[in-house]
Order: sequence, then structure tokens, then C-alpha cells
Amino acid sequence: MAAFVVVFCVVLGLCICTFLLRWNEVRYRKKGLPPGTMGWPLFGETTDFLREGPNFMKNQRARYGSFFKSHILGCPTIVSMDPVLNRYILLNEGKGLVPGYPRSMLDILGKCNIAAVHGSAHKKIRGALLNIISPTMIRDHLLLTIDEFMRSHLTNWDGKIIDIQEKTKEMALLSSLKQIAGVEADLVREAFKPEFQKLVLGTISLPINLPGTNYHSGSQARKNIIKLWAKMLQRRRNSPNNTYKDMLGFLMKSEDHNKLNDEEIIDQIIAILYSGFETVSTTSMMAVKYLHDHPRALQQLRDEHLAIRKDKWSSEDPITWSDYKSMSFTRAVILETSRLATVVNGVLRKTTQEMELNGYVIPKGWRIYVYTREINYDPILYPEPFTFDPWRWMADKKLESHNYFLIFGGGGRLCPGKELGIVEISTFLHHFVTRYRWEEVGGDKIIKFPRVAAPNGLHIRVSNY
Repeated sequence: MAAFVVVFCVVLGLCICTFLLRWNEVRYRKKGLPPGTMGWPLFGETTDFLREGPNFMKNQRARYGSFFKSHILGCPTIVSMDPVLNRYILLNEGKGLVPGYPRSMLDILGKCNIAAVHGSAHKKIRGALLNIISPTMIRDHLLLTIDEFMRSHLTNWDGKIIDIQEKTKEMALLSSLKQIAGVEADLVREAFKPEFQKLVLGTISLPINLPGTNYHSGSQARKNIIKLWAKMLQRRRNSPNNTYKDMLGFLMKSEDHNKLNDEEIIDQIIAILYSGFETVSTTSMMAVKYLHDHPRALQQLRDEHLAIRKDKWSSEDPITWSDYKSMSFTRAVILETSRLATVVNGVLRKTTQEMELNGYVIPKGWRIYVYTREINYDPILYPEPFTFDPWRWMADKKLESHNYFLIFGGGGRLCPGKELGIVEISTFLHHFVTRYRWEEVGGDKIIKFPRVAAPNGLHIRVSNY
């Protein structure tokens, strides 16, 4: 009898699961939609997507082609893996498409952050940001700040075993704080760091606002961060010294069509810190990893930087804009690291109206996941795509500007901080390779999806060069 009950329960469970899967497929079987599967009600195929990552995408493409439907990240989604179509989508924002990032990210980063707004609001905020992170601004104001910070951050590493993942995370966050707030960065640093960590975790959580959840913690952290920056804004307005030469100072002095209110200013500060935190830190960590594994590349990069130091009067002289512009192999290393590690897998858009795309009809309110990861491993664009080969960028200078180079986005959403990020990583590498040599210890594992990370850290033994 007991065996019969067990068998009955198993069969009943299988029937219920089959019914739910079938019901969810029928629910989304609308005329004109591309092929694909939708998975479970509510959860869709998110678990498979997060667990299998790139393999999930490859398997779906093998079954349904490069344009298919799914239900991931909490909503019905069209996945595009077609490079031509992806470029079209990125270049045609506004024609029925707007940013489509998850609610948790939009809530916690703010409704005014550059990734959330579109149309005239995006044009205004992008203009304000470009004013403070333009090549001219980097050359005249930010580069010296970055150089001074990196020099200090890399002090006293000799003879130590360090977790380069933690060091580059700390570097990315504190360097950005210094660029934003200048001499006042130290006033908010200790209070800001723990709140920022909560905010980051909250952006990649389910939007369940209950105590104990990452979303709730991230939402509270956002409130605390807003208070910190609001106090600084007020303190500066009350100060007789209104000639601050940092990002915040220039944002506060924005005029005419680029003038921002306090909410917009704070949301851009959060956006700068958030976007640079993962990309700069992860790319720096992976560059250290790849250079360690490829001694010839490390030697050529070190020679490039030693030549720069040779022309300095003293070891304390900072690097200049012309020094930075001469770092051609360093730029190639950074671009190759970004390509091979694939820090950013794609971008999300949302339809504002029913629209036709690639011969299919996409309903209003659906997400479109512009999945750009696979283009980084296209053997036609990148021969031997899984080999670390920075020389490919030296041999073909047009590679960085080809139509399907989407590591930094595309169209009107091309990352405004691209050059600033490359400057930061270049400056970090300059001081690191001219001062130290290193070897890995522990054989730490690195995962590549959903985010590039070393779960147990990436430990290296550092010694003076």
C-alpha cells in the first residue's frame, strides 16, 4: 500500500509539472512570436539560464536559431544572438525600444540614472556626464588624481600574499570616490563602503521588499547613500570655496541644457560608482591573471611602461596624457582582456509598443536581451578566439571600431566612461608592473558567468621588481 501511495504521488507530481509547463507554453503561444520555450510559470527558465549560462544560450540557439523567446530574469524575453540584428537594435533606440533593465536595478540605482532614462532626459544627462569624463577633463583634471591614488594604493605590497580581486575592487571604488569628491572623499569613504556593497547586491536580487532580503537591504542602502551625498552638496553650497575641480564640482556647475537638479546629480554619482566598480575591477584582475599566464605579453607591457619611467626625472613623477596615449600595447591588453573575459554579457531593451523585428511580432512590454557575448568568440572576427592575443589589436587598428565590437555598448548608449575606465586600468598596470613581479598561489578558480569572479579570491605573492 505504501509503495502504491509513493508511485501515485510521483505520477501525480509529474502530471502537475507537465500541465504547468504545457499551460505556460500555451499562454505565450501568440501568433507572430519567434520559436522558443517559456519554462515554468513565474520563474520561467531563469534557473537554467543562471546555472548553465552560455551553454543555455548555445543550446537554445541550436534548437531555435539566433532569435528566440524565453522567460528569464522575471519577464518574457526575446533573446537576440544575431550580430547584425543586435547592432540594429542598439542603433535604433527610441523606435519602440527603451532601456529594459530589471526593476531591482532601476529602483536601487535611481530613476534618473543614465541607464534608466531615454529620449530628451537621456540626451541631457549624457551631455552632463560627457562634460565631466571627456578626454579633456581626464587630461586636465582626472589623470593626476588617478595617478596619485594608484601610487598610494599600490604601496607596501612587497613580500605579501594578496587577494588581487579584493584589491582591484577596493581600487575601483576608492579611485572613483577620489575623482568624484576630491579632498572630501575621505569624509564619506568609511560610511559609504558598506552601504555601497549592500546596494550592489540589491541590484541583482528579486524585488521583494521584506526585511532580510537583498532588495530591502539595497533599498535602505540607497537611502543612506543619498543622505551622504545630499549633505556634501549642501556643505559645498554653504562653503565660500566653490572652485572644486572634481566631478561633483563640475556637475554642480553644469549650466543651460545640461544643468542637473540634486536628485539627478546623486543618481549620476551612484551610476558612475556602480558602472565603473565591476568593469574596472574585474578587467584589472583578469589582466593580472592573463599577463601572469602569458610571460611574453607581460614582458612587452612592462617594457612599454619602463620606457615611460625612464624619461621621468624622478620615481615620483606622475604619468602624463602623452604618456597615456603612448601606451598602445597596454590598450591592446585591456581590449583583449575585456573581449576574452567578457565582463558584460549583453544589454536589455523593452518594447514600448507592439513592433516587428526580424520578421516576428514582439508584444508591448516584452524585454529584448541583446546577447553580445558570443560575438567576442567569433572565429571570423577573432582567429583563435579563446587564445589571449593582444597583438591582434596591434595588427588591426580598425578592430576597436568595427561594427560588431560591442563590448562598450553601441549607438547612443555607447559607454560614456569607456576612455576613463581604460585610463584607470592603464594607470594601475603602469604602477603595478614597474614596481612588482608576482606569482599565483593556491590555484584559485575563476567563474565566467553570470559575472566574472573568483569565488574564493585570486591570491598572488608579490615581490619588488
